[in-house]
Amino acid sequence: MTQAQDDTALGGTLGALQGRRFHAVLFDNDGTLTDSTAAVERSWRRWATEHGVPKFSLEHYHGMPAAAIIAAVAPEIDPVAGLQRIVELEVADTEGVVALPGAAQALSVLGGHAAIVTSATADLAGVRVAAAGLIQPPVMITADDITRGKPDPQPYFLGAQGLGVDPSQCLVVEDAHSGLASGRAAGCATLGLATTHDAVELTADLVIADLSQIKFGIDEQGIRLSRR
Repeated sequence: MTQAQDDTALGGTLGALQGRRFHAVLFDNDGTLTDSTAAVERSWRRWATEHGVPKFSLEHYHGMPAAAIIAAVAPEIDPVAGLQRIVELEVADTEGVVALPGAAQALSVLGGHAAIVTSATADLAGVRVAAAGLIQPPVMITADDITRGKPDPQPYFLGAQGLGVDPSQCLVVEDAHSGLASGRAAGCATLGLATTHDAVELTADLVIADLSQIKFGIDEQGIRLSRR
């Protein structure tokens, strides 16, 4: 983190986001809006067992599309069948999926100025948003919409495009290295959440614990952020 970020963590300013106004906020889902960690790990453990894949840690693959994870840990497996099976397992398991602190309020305030940009498929993303009791924003970019996943900028380019906003006027909210890199590459400002990684490991314009530490507001000049 930068010194400005360190100051913010101690209750100071908004760091590099101080005084900024945005036209849209683009949220990752898993680890940002929803806590699905237990369900994700259960599904991938079962998938690995079924396919004879040695146990592996998902920590290094957090935020990556499932197809990319399969290619990395089991390149010998039929990618289509492997992907279909992990999607089936994840869609069927929503036990313990809950909204993270501040997520519901953020989506409620932002309304049509928000989008979800996730590495999950549309079916899986919809199931998890619903299981967490969140209101799905009008634009949701999923693995079904992209040809290049995070950290490539394409997902966040599409998120901005879906809302009719230039990426430079968007704030990306992410918990994963690959997602923050995707947002930066797209030209967006970035807000990192230390929900799945230590704050010192994340590179963003501002890093906070979770969305409960930030309040969004909208006026004629755009979307503003303030500290709670």
